[in-house]
Formats: sequence, structure tokens, C-alpha cells
Amino acid sequence: MTERQPSYIIGLDFGSESARGALIDVETGAEVAAHVHAYPHGIMDECLAGGTLLPPAWSLQDAGDYTAAARAILKALGQGRRVLSIGLDFTASSPLPVTTDGTPLSIHHPDAPHAYVKLYKHQAAQPHAITLSAAHGERFSHFGGRISGEWLIAKAAQMHAEAPTLWAETARFIEGGDWMVWQLTGDEQRSYGFATYKAQYSPETGYPDDLVEGLGERLSPPLPVGQSAGLLSQAWLTESGIVGPCTVAVAVIDSHVVLPAVGAVGGGTFVGALGTSAAYLMLSERFQPLPEGIEGVARDSSLPGLWCYEAGQPSFGDCLGWFVRNFSNSGDLASGFARLNAEAEALRPGEGRLLALDWWNGNRVPHGDAALSGLLIGPTRKTTQAEIYRALMEGLCFGARHVFDLMRDGGLEIGRVLMTSGLAERNPFLVQMMADVFDCQVEVPVIRNASCVGAAIHGAVAAGVVADFNEGAARFGAREFTCYTPRPDAAATYQRLYAIFRRLSADTTLREAMHALCALEN
Repeated sequence: MTERQPSYIIGLDFGSESARGALIDVETGAEVAAHVHAYPHGIMDECLAGGTLLPPAWSLQDAGDYTAAARAILKALGQGRRVLSIGLDFTASSPLPVTTDGTPLSIHHPDAPHAYVKLYKHQAAQPHAITLSAAHGERFSHFGGRISGEWLIAKAAQMHAEAPTLWAETARFIEGGDWMVWQLTGDEQRSYGFATYKAQYSPETGYPDDLVEGLGERLSPPLPVGQSAGLLSQAWLTESGIVGPCTVAVAVIDSHVVLPAVGAVGGGTFVGALGTSAAYLMLSERFQPLPEGIEGVARDSSLPGLWCYEAGQPSFGDCLGWFVRNFSNSGDLASGFARLNAEAEALRPGEGRLLALDWWNGNRVPHGDAALSGLLIGPTRKTTQAEIYRALMEGLCFGARHVFDLMRDGGLEIGRVLMTSGLAERNPFLVQMMADVFDCQVEVPVIRNASCVGAAIHGAVAAGVVADFNEGAARFGAREFTCYTPRPDAAATYQRLYAIFRRLSADTTLREAMHALCALEN
């Protein structure tokens, strides 16, 4: 009797500086293997690989890094194995211009900045977002009457204005996640999630594609999340060694993909995905008008049948990383984090009498302004590194609490708070601080590689391995949760500090000063 060959599903998570993959056994639901591949070019924010200098506030990537990562991961995980499906998530919004066959314009124009992927950190499109929002705010009612410079339309407007020849050469302007699906399957299939949240697509009116000349012909209708985008092409099957056929799911926004992996498949759940940046998602079974300051809401774009309210912080873990790299005086990043984390944890809340605003890469909530910058208030000659580090952490938690309060004050019923992804998994000190600042219980799912697992569940749904996301969450998602309970004394101190944070956040003069600093010429 021939022994049955095991079957697997794969989840791919394309992050800011690397991609990660996880291989999951269909029968047991267990993660069998994982693989990480760093992008060779990383984040290009000073110059291109060939030496072309970039203006301030630019942040680019080379699309070739994504395919290189996919090749390495799929071969490492899938060679000789029967893989039923692949799901993938992607850092958003990261659009790029391509030719009719999907070739990135950067292949043909390696010295042209506008030919590359514009990463979500790219702030140079914000002036175009401000202009479009002022002129067409009534068309963005589900997005607070404005669009962000992080999103696709503003980046298209910037390219059209600053590189019209390259824009004319662009056949498709496409999110990195959708482009990666195109590479894997050979067919262009766009994600409804990316289209709604990052390009303001509506099933009733389509894209607001008249805002940028020629944008409509460079876009295409999206498919719902959880659907098949096609089969992994023969070329990829051969190169990876995967035994097919293998279904590839529609791409998912990186922060949204964790939902089924952490059991957030119903209404009343507030989920924070804490990584390089942070995203906060609130699921609801009924529609509530978009709370003031929250970025957007759409139905069926994260999970079928649910409204998902979205907000975030464009700088989270990278803020702490910046401080450790530049000011910790440690031999390496890991030891710097370990030392400062331990020293900061030994301090009492508010002991350093410092307060930080979390706008180190602009602000998403409540101002939607990429030109804003970070602030540290209260330092003296006695201030220590650990006190500053703790104040930065507290500022991040205050920014998250601001999102939480705006959603709750806007009428959304929050019954459960989950924190997940890299920092939530690795830094219990930070999560305890979150619980103290929020003054409520915070749960962290006990699961490795939550984003990869969520992506794999999307693939499983698309391939019919499971009937729906509820079954996918039950079979492959987290089964245990670590609970953090607020400490009354810490919560009381943080309530006072948070009140000061809110006053600073609302200060118009302060924001005008930041704008003036941003506008200074070198």
C-alpha cells in the first residue's frame, strides 16, 4: 500500500526589509518550517543602487528583491512537497509602475527614482494628497474626507506631475502585493482589500480614477480577498520544486492578514499589529459612520461579511530601532535593545518626567499628515538613555490609545483587545505597558509567524482546503493567548500623562512649527 503524501499550505509575508514564509501541515495544522530572506537593496531612502541621490522624504524599493525572496523561500519550504495553496500579504501601500507584461520600469530606467516601488514610508507624495483632499474631500467619506500621501492615488499624482514621460510609459500602476501575485500566476489579479483601503475603490463607483490623468487605464477591477487568483505557474513549480497544482490567493494587506491567525473573525475585536509600523483594525458586523480621525472603513475587504475600521502609526518599532542604533552605545542592535529594555523596565511610569509624541514618520491618526515629526518634551541634564527610551515606548502606547479612544468614542463596541506581530510576541514589557495605558486587558496570541499563518489561511480558503475563515482560524490559528492585566498604579499615572499627550497632539501652533521645520531648505 502506497503511503499517502503529506499536503501543505504556505504563507508568504512581504515586510519592509525582508520576506518570511511558513510551511503548514494541512492535517495537523502545525508549522513545519519557516524561512526568511532579506531584500538585497533594502529600503532606498538616500540613493539608488547605482548611486543616484534621492530627494528628502523619499523611500523606494526594488521589485526584483520581492521575486528573489519568493524564489528563495518557496524553494526552501516547498521543494519536493505537495503544496495545495500559497497566500501572501504585503506592506501597504507600495505601488510601482510596470509595462504591459508586468516588467517594472526600474528594469528599463535604473537611474530614475520614479521607476521604482514607492514604499509606504515615502512621504514626498503628501503635498499631492493634501491638494486632492482639499479639492475632492466629499468623495472620500469612508476615509475621513481625505487621502494619505502613503496611498496609491497620491503616489500616482506625484509621478504624473514629476515624471510625465515615465508615466506615459506606465501600462499598469499596481500595488506590490498584486504585482507579486501576477508574477506567481502569470495573470494580473488585484486585491479588493488593497483597492478599497489604498486606492479608494468602491463597488458602486469604482476607482476615483479621474483624479490623475490616465490613472483609470493603469488600474483594473479587483477580486475579493479569500478567492483564487490562479494557479502557481509551471515556471515557478519547476524552479521551486513544488508539487502542484497549487492555488495562489488574492493578496492581502500585511496588517489585515493576521486577523484569522489570531482568531479575530467576528465583530467587537480590536486588533493591533505591532511591527516596524503599527496598524489597528476594528471589526464590526454592523456599519457605524467613520469615527473622527480614523483613517478608513470598508466591508468585505479584510474578511467577508465584516466591516473593518483601519488606523495606524507609520512609525512604531522602527522608532525604537532608530534610537538604539544611534544612541545606545552598544556593540550590536540586539544587545542594545536588551540593555535599554531592561533599564527602562526598572523605571517607574513617569519617573523620567518625559513625554514623547509618536510622529517619527509623520502622523496617520488623527491628523493624516506626513509632514509632522516626533517630539520629546521634558529632558534635562540628568535625563538618561533609559528614560528617553521608555518615553518613546510610552509615546507609542499613547498613540495606540488615541486610536482606541477615537474608535470607542465613535460608537464602536469593543469587547476584546488583541496585540500581535513581532513586537507583541517578543516584548512583554511593551505589551504590559499597553495594558496599563489602555487600562484594560490585552491578549497576545501564542503563535509563531502570525502574518505568515494568516496568509496561509487565505490561501487555504481560496483553494477550498477549508470552507471559510472560521474553519481556517480554528484549524491553523492561535489556540492559546497570554493575558496582560492593567496595574492600577501604573494606569493612574499613565492617565495623567496621556492627557498631556492629547493636549500636545491637538496643539495647532506645534504642528505649524513642525511644518515650518519640514519646509526649511538645506
